[in-house]
Amino acid sequence: MKTNRIPLLLILTAVLTIIALAACDDNKSYAELLTDENHNVNAFLANQRVVNEIPEDSVFEVGPNAPYYRIEKEGNIYMQVLSTGDGGKVEPDQQVYFRYTRYDLNNYAKTDSLPEGQGNSSDMEYEPTWFRYQNFTLTSSSQYGAGIQMPLNFLQFNAEVNLVVKSQYGFTSEIAYVVPFLYNIRYFKGQV
Repeated sequence: MKTNRIPLLLILTAVLTIIALAACDDNKSYAELLTDENHNVNAFLANQRVVNEIPEDSVFEVGPNAPYYRIEKEGNIYMQVLSTGDGGKVEPDQQVYFRYTRYDLNNYAKTDSLPEGQGNSSDMEYEPTWFRYQNFTLTSSSQYGAGIQMPLNFLQFNAEVNLVVKSQYGFTSEIAYVVPFLYNIRYFKGQV
Protein backbone atom coordinates (compact mmCIF):
# COMPACT_ATOMS: atom_id res chain seq x y z
CA MET A 1 0.00 0.00 0.00
CA LYS A 2 1.38 3.39 -1.00
CA THR A 3 1.26 6.16 1.58
CA ASN A 4 1.98 9.83 1.15
CA ARG A 5 4.44 10.96 3.79
CA ILE A 6 5.08 14.64 4.31
CA PRO A 7 8.83 14.90 4.53
CA LEU A 8 9.69 16.08 8.02
CA LEU A 9 12.91 17.67 6.79
CA LEU A 10 11.00 19.77 4.25
CA ILE A 11 8.51 20.94 6.86
CA LEU A 12 11.27 21.79 9.33
CA THR A 13 13.18 23.67 6.63
CA ALA A 14 10.08 25.62 5.64
CA VAL A 15 9.35 26.61 9.26
CA LEU A 16 12.95 27.70 9.83
CA THR A 17 12.87 29.64 6.57
CA ILE A 18 9.73 31.50 7.56
CA ILE A 19 11.26 32.36 10.93
CA ALA A 20 14.46 33.55 9.27
CA LEU A 21 12.51 35.69 6.83
CA ALA A 22 10.49 37.24 9.65
CA ALA A 23 13.75 38.18 11.38
CA CYS A 24 15.16 39.84 8.26
CA ASP A 25 14.91 43.59 7.82
CA ASP A 26 13.66 43.30 4.24
CA ASN A 27 11.24 45.50 2.39
CA LYS A 28 8.95 42.60 1.47
CA SER A 29 7.15 40.14 3.68
CA TYR A 30 7.23 36.44 2.95
CA ALA A 31 3.62 36.70 1.75
CA GLU A 32 4.61 39.47 -0.69
CA LEU A 33 7.51 37.37 -1.98
CA LEU A 34 5.11 34.46 -2.57
CA THR A 35 2.75 36.79 -4.44
CA ASP A 36 5.67 37.96 -6.61
CA GLU A 37 6.61 34.33 -7.22
CA ASN A 38 3.06 33.55 -8.42
CA HIS A 39 3.13 36.56 -10.77
CA ASN A 40 6.52 35.55 -12.18
CA VAL A 41 5.46 31.95 -12.81
CA ASN A 42 2.27 33.20 -14.44
CA ALA A 43 4.33 35.55 -16.65
CA PHE A 44 6.25 32.54 -17.96
CA LEU A 45 3.19 30.30 -18.34
CA ALA A 46 1.28 33.08 -20.14
CA ASN A 47 3.54 32.41 -23.14
CA GLN A 48 2.91 28.65 -23.00
CA ARG A 49 0.02 26.33 -23.60
CA VAL A 50 -1.14 25.10 -20.18
CA VAL A 51 -3.36 22.13 -19.34
CA ASN A 52 -4.64 22.13 -15.77
CA GLU A 53 -4.95 18.38 -15.37
CA ILE A 54 -3.14 15.18 -16.17
CA PRO A 55 -4.69 13.22 -19.06
CA GLU A 56 -6.91 10.46 -17.65
CA ASP A 57 -4.95 7.82 -19.55
CA SER A 58 -1.62 9.53 -18.65
CA VAL A 59 -0.81 9.78 -22.35
CA PHE A 60 0.93 13.12 -22.65
CA GLU A 61 1.58 15.27 -25.67
CA VAL A 62 5.34 15.10 -26.16
CA GLY A 63 7.89 17.50 -27.61
CA PRO A 64 8.95 21.14 -27.53
CA ASN A 65 5.44 22.29 -28.50
CA ALA A 66 3.68 20.14 -25.90
CA PRO A 67 1.66 21.92 -23.21
CA TYR A 68 2.74 22.42 -19.64
CA TYR A 69 0.63 20.10 -17.51
CA ARG A 70 -0.19 21.11 -13.94
CA ILE A 71 0.94 18.06 -11.98
CA GLU A 72 0.43 19.40 -8.46
CA LYS A 73 -3.08 20.42 -7.45
CA GLU A 74 -2.11 23.82 -6.02
CA GLY A 75 -0.26 24.86 -9.18
CA ASN A 76 3.26 24.64 -7.74
CA ILE A 77 4.58 22.27 -10.44
CA TYR A 78 4.01 22.31 -14.20
CA MET A 79 5.56 19.76 -16.56
CA GLN A 80 6.22 19.80 -20.29
CA VAL A 81 7.13 16.30 -21.48
CA LEU A 82 9.95 16.24 -24.02
CA SER A 83 10.38 12.46 -23.83
CA THR A 84 8.37 9.92 -21.81
CA GLY A 85 11.40 7.64 -21.43
CA ASP A 86 11.98 4.03 -22.33
CA GLY A 87 13.92 2.70 -19.36
CA GLY A 88 11.15 1.22 -17.26
CA LYS A 89 9.06 2.49 -14.36
CA VAL A 90 10.89 3.94 -11.38
CA GLU A 91 10.14 2.08 -8.14
CA PRO A 92 10.01 3.66 -4.66
CA ASP A 93 13.48 4.04 -3.08
CA GLN A 94 15.18 3.30 -6.41
CA GLN A 95 18.23 5.44 -7.11
CA VAL A 96 17.65 7.95 -9.91
CA TYR A 97 20.43 9.94 -11.50
CA PHE A 98 19.55 13.21 -13.15
CA ARG A 99 21.11 16.01 -15.12
CA TYR A 100 19.54 19.44 -15.15
CA THR A 101 19.75 23.03 -16.22
CA ARG A 102 17.60 25.56 -14.43
CA TYR A 103 16.53 29.10 -15.20
CA ASP A 104 15.47 31.77 -12.69
CA LEU A 105 11.88 32.76 -13.49
CA ASN A 106 12.10 35.91 -11.37
CA ASN A 107 14.67 37.18 -13.88
CA TYR A 108 12.50 35.97 -16.76
CA ALA A 109 9.64 38.16 -15.55
CA LYS A 110 11.92 41.23 -15.63
CA THR A 111 13.40 40.64 -19.09
CA ASP A 112 10.85 38.40 -20.87
CA SER A 113 13.66 36.02 -21.79
CA LEU A 114 15.32 33.14 -19.99
CA PRO A 115 18.57 34.05 -18.24
CA GLU A 116 21.67 31.89 -18.53
CA GLY A 117 20.98 28.48 -17.05
CA GLN A 118 22.77 26.79 -14.17
CA GLY A 119 23.22 23.10 -13.51
CA ASN A 120 25.16 20.00 -14.47
CA SER A 121 23.59 19.22 -17.84
CA SER A 122 26.15 20.53 -20.26
CA ASP A 123 29.42 19.80 -18.47
CA MET A 124 30.05 16.07 -18.23
CA GLU A 125 32.93 16.73 -15.80
CA TYR A 126 30.32 17.40 -13.12
CA GLU A 127 29.06 14.35 -11.35
CA PRO A 128 25.40 13.66 -12.00
CA THR A 129 23.15 14.26 -9.06
CA TRP A 130 20.88 11.58 -7.69
CA PHE A 131 18.05 10.89 -5.29
CA ARG A 132 16.14 7.88 -4.05
CA TYR A 133 12.66 8.11 -5.51
CA GLN A 134 10.02 9.00 -2.89
CA ASN A 135 12.48 8.53 -0.01
CA PHE A 136 12.58 11.93 1.68
CA THR A 137 14.10 10.56 4.88
CA LEU A 138 17.52 10.83 3.19
CA THR A 139 19.10 14.28 2.91
CA SER A 140 20.59 13.17 -0.41
CA SER A 141 17.01 12.93 -1.72
CA SER A 142 15.21 15.67 0.17
CA GLN A 143 17.80 18.37 -0.57
CA TYR A 144 16.50 18.74 -4.14
CA GLY A 145 12.91 19.17 -3.02
CA ALA A 146 9.86 17.14 -3.94
CA GLY A 147 9.23 18.90 -7.25
CA ILE A 148 11.94 17.27 -9.32
CA GLN A 149 10.66 13.80 -8.45
CA MET A 150 7.03 14.39 -9.43
CA PRO A 151 7.43 13.70 -13.17
CA LEU A 152 8.49 10.15 -12.32
CA ASN A 153 4.99 9.49 -11.01
CA PHE A 154 4.02 9.42 -14.71
CA LEU A 155 7.20 8.82 -16.73
CA GLN A 156 10.02 6.28 -17.01
CA PHE A 157 13.78 6.32 -16.81
CA ASN A 158 15.38 8.22 -19.72
CA ALA A 159 12.53 10.75 -19.68
CA GLU A 160 13.21 14.42 -20.29
CA VAL A 161 11.01 17.25 -19.08
CA ASN A 162 10.84 20.98 -18.69
CA LEU A 163 9.54 21.60 -15.21
CA VAL A 164 8.30 24.80 -13.57
CA VAL A 165 8.95 24.51 -9.84
CA LYS A 166 7.89 27.06 -7.24
CA SER A 167 10.31 27.62 -4.37
CA GLN A 168 8.59 25.51 -1.71
CA TYR A 169 9.01 22.43 -3.93
CA GLY A 170 12.57 23.27 -5.00
CA PHE A 171 15.98 22.89 -3.38
CA THR A 172 15.44 22.99 0.39
CA SER A 173 18.49 25.21 0.93
CA GLU A 174 16.91 27.87 -1.29
CA ILE A 175 13.31 28.01 -0.04
CA ALA A 176 13.98 31.29 1.80
CA TYR A 177 14.88 33.06 -1.45
CA VAL A 178 11.41 32.40 -2.95
CA VAL A 179 12.74 31.91 -6.48
CA PRO A 180 10.78 29.77 -8.95
CA PHE A 181 12.81 27.91 -11.56
CA LEU A 182 12.26 26.38 -14.95
CA TYR A 183 14.23 23.13 -15.02
CA ASN A 184 15.21 20.99 -17.96
CA ILE A 185 15.74 17.54 -16.39
CA ARG A 186 16.79 14.15 -17.77
CA TYR A 187 16.38 11.06 -15.56
CA PHE A 188 18.65 7.99 -15.76
CA LYS A 189 18.91 4.56 -14.17
CA GLY A 190 22.70 4.60 -14.11
CA GLN A 191 25.37 7.26 -13.80
CA VAL A 192 25.72 9.38 -16.95
